[in-house]
Amino acid sequence: MKLKASLMFAKSLIFPKAEKRSSARRSMLGALLCIGLSIVPLVVVLTVTNGMIEGMTERLIGLSSSHLEALVSRNSKYVMRESTFADLAKQIAEVPGVTKVYHQVSLTALAGGKKERTGAQVRALPADIFVTNESFASLFNVLDGNVADFVAGEKNAIVGQKLAETLNLKAGDTFRLITTKTGTKNTITPKLTSFKVSAIVSSGYQELDALWVFVPVDTAYESIPLNTAEFSLMIETTDAFSSELNRIRNDVEQVVGRHANVYTWSEMNEAEFENFSSTRVMLVFIMILIVLVASVNISSAIVMLVMERRKEIAILKSTGASNSGITLSFLLTGLACGAGGILTGLPVGLLFAVNANSLVSAAERTVNWFGRMLNLLKGVPLSEIRDIKLMDPAYYLSEIPVDIPLGQIFVIVLATLVLSLVVSFIPSYKAGKEKPMVLLQKN
Repeated sequence: MKLKASLMFAKSLIFPKAEKRSSARRSMLGALLCIGLSIVPLVVVLTVTNGMIEGMTERLIGLSSSHLEALVSRNSKYVMRESTFADLAKQIAEVPGVTKVYHQVSLTALAGGKKERTGAQVRALPADIFVTNESFASLFNVLDGNVADFVAGEKNAIVGQKLAETLNLKAGDTFRLITTKTGTKNTITPKLTSFKVSAIVSSGYQELDALWVFVPVDTAYESIPLNTAEFSLMIETTDAFSSELNRIRNDVEQVVGRHANVYTWSEMNEAEFENFSSTRVMLVFIMILIVLVASVNISSAIVMLVMERRKEIAILKSTGASNSGITLSFLLTGLACGAGGILTGLPVGLLFAVNANSLVSAAERTVNWFGRMLNLLKGVPLSEIRDIKLMDPAYYLSEIPVDIPLGQIFVIVLATLVLSLVVSFIPSYKAGKEKPMVLLQKN
């Protein structure tokens, strides 16, 4: 049996001319739809998780650890004064490959508003960082006030959205930072420092910035006890993912010597990235299992198709058709079923993925509407009903970045086609092994 004849027989199996009812044809259509429906969530999950992980990674690198972070010893001579700390930053900025360096003082404090108090992570940075640092300028969304009011030498602060909501703060309000200082005979006493809110910002990733309070670094040296503070340098390079990053780190270590330890962004955020990777792998594994289960329907459809076409198989074999030719025709039919599922599910999956934010918003509005109606029927006052957040900003990005993983989608398409061939092989092979006389006797 020539290849052309196998292709013609496969065509007749996929697109039969007869319009009579066919259980096998309905089964094949069902298998095609199952493949398509399993492709949709797989594409959506890949796109959303990739966008989420890239968005979180961008914020962790740009707003927290930077490309490299040098943790300077608290006993180092460089951190005794703000001017010497700034001089160290300038020295490191001259290292080949380093583009910018920002000196930072971090400490934990208690933030107090008019009625509430909460823990805060104070980050003292150069006052112009929200303008000169590309990540700070682009990834922070100013919700209230103006970052231009964040001026060196003054007691002003930029506050994260979650902390501002907890303390009921808005731009122009005053709040207190309560820190501790060590006095004579090692006595520890509280120190209250008042700051005016210049702006309220959000990075869209509340788990990262929920407790952040930014103050000018020179103000921190003048007004806040730093005996428990941590001193670090945020070091930017041309590319955080460059192969040159380790070389730059070694050069920076030569400059800082014993005064600091230098780490890459991946080392500083190792736990987070392991969590991201394991979550993505688990989600993709579950989706692939769904595709695998759906592809098994192709095998059932091919079995039914063989049973329906026994007479044709017998006639073809009695006229000289080979076992391999018959097998190839049914394999191509199974492959076509898988390809049809891909062509059906892939565009729908991409459409859902691109409009993920709109779909989540619509789902939230629908769920909250039904929730309000149910609570009102139960007699719950409207003022006590709280909206449900499907994408809780405490754990996820407030807006899903859309990132179509073309390479991974190509792998999905290829894997689905291979699975279609694999599950079609046994019934196709048995169809090729059928004996003409036996088939004719059964019919």
